[in-house]
Amino acid sequence: MPALMIQGTGSNVGKSLLVAGLCRAARARGLSVAPFKPQNMSNNAAVTADGGEIGRAQALQALASGLAPRVDMNPVLLKPETDIGAQVVVQGRRVATCRARDYAVLKPSLMAPVLESFRRLMAETDLVIVEGAGSPAEVNLRANDIANMGFAAAAEVPVVLAGDIDRGGVIAQIVGTKAVLDPEDAARVRGFIINRFRGDPSLFDDGYRIIEARTGWRGFGVLPYFAEAARLPAEDALDLPRATNAEGRTRIVCLALSRIANFDDLDPLAAEPSLSVGMVRPGEPIPGDAAVVILPGTKSTRGDLAFLRAQGWDIDLLAHHRRGGHVLGICGGYQMLGRNVADPEGIEGPPGETPGLGLLDVTTVMAGDKTLREVRGRHVATGRPIRGYEIHIGRTEGPDRARPFASVEGEGPEGATSADGRVSGSYLHGMFADDAFRAAWLEGLGVTPGGQGYGAGIERTLDALAAHVERHLDVDGLLSLAR
Repeated sequence: MPALMIQGTGSNVGKSLLVAGLCRAARARGLSVAPFKPQNMSNNAAVTADGGEIGRAQALQALASGLAPRVDMNPVLLKPETDIGAQVVVQGRRVATCRARDYAVLKPSLMAPVLESFRRLMAETDLVIVEGAGSPAEVNLRANDIANMGFAAAAEVPVVLAGDIDRGGVIAQIVGTKAVLDPEDAARVRGFIINRFRGDPSLFDDGYRIIEARTGWRGFGVLPYFAEAARLPAEDALDLPRATNAEGRTRIVCLALSRIANFDDLDPLAAEPSLSVGMVRPGEPIPGDAAVVILPGTKSTRGDLAFLRAQGWDIDLLAHHRRGGHVLGICGGYQMLGRNVADPEGIEGPPGETPGLGLLDVTTVMAGDKTLREVRGRHVATGRPIRGYEIHIGRTEGPDRARPFASVEGEGPEGATSADGRVSGSYLHGMFADDAFRAAWLEGLGVTPGGQGYGAGIERTLDALAAHVERHLDVDGLLSLAR
């Protein structure tokens, strides 16, 4: 079957980047290719043209493949709302909010839509490159698995295992995985890749041979660390940098909320040479020299309001505003800036109300269907066209809505602005990826934009990633497995 699955020895070992690089490499060889991840867990989601949502990594992999993102590329998406519960999205639509134990009961029913989506992609392309989740070595989760070996067995897809040498212990990672897998699952693994090597790869020749001898699996190469990956949107909040471009003259900071979501909104700003963009971590104060503080999206607005107050950031924000600083809230961050957030139906947690920060005269009620759509419109303050996407639950109303952030085609006013013009809120994610709007927004702050085209930079980086993969891995051998 024309498919290949990249599984990993653990989470965050570089599977997503490997799949993106292989997709772009296959496309460069003239193949029609699509990415696929049966189950993902991430609060960083992308809205698809068919009106659903998928993991941000699969949206990047779709771009690498020359395709528009669609829900079939990630049929099951788990979006954590608490430490023990998550929203469950199936083929782009929210179907439930489950505690971990309840999801184990739901999971057997999800293999059918997973295979349905996979087979649709298979029918339309020359090749599907599949990304696993976590690690197949988590054999306690093997029963009813849809993310790793359970899927590989059901779809009869060959597997290549990626290990991260940058973490140390890569021999144990790969050999240990072979040791704990059931023999039938181990037989599905056709080889391994050593990822994120720093230095001279020949220094690992002995280790490479030990892995081949201990596992009987074929090695497909040692992939050196790809530093340019920092230019691509990150999916995992663990990958968020503390700061970028310390030499930038204007400082913008974002609060690292406990349930931060869609944090790739910051990436185009981080690429601007005149800006220093950084995350304010728990326990750290908001810097006094920040020009703009961004409150990002979150999967738990009321929960992160409590988290924000526990850090003392509510006091810092008021002081920042008194000093003349600007504040921008995006999605859940917009909801937090209002006077009150009510969740009478318990959509995000226990029913109740939480006082907001009071920097905008609006209130939010968590009710109604989830809004998932791509939008175009015009930014009111600059008059520039604006585009982005909405992915939220809740409706926000109040006097400051009379000064909207944007006017959306077919909808009218969107977002809100304070009377002094220094506090704004909007439901629009992805707005800063538009080069012209980003430049106009920065000029409104007195900042001279100077970044290169953001989208063009992503394309160049994906091309460089594909070349990196071709240079160091046996891509011919990997593609022959899929065929």
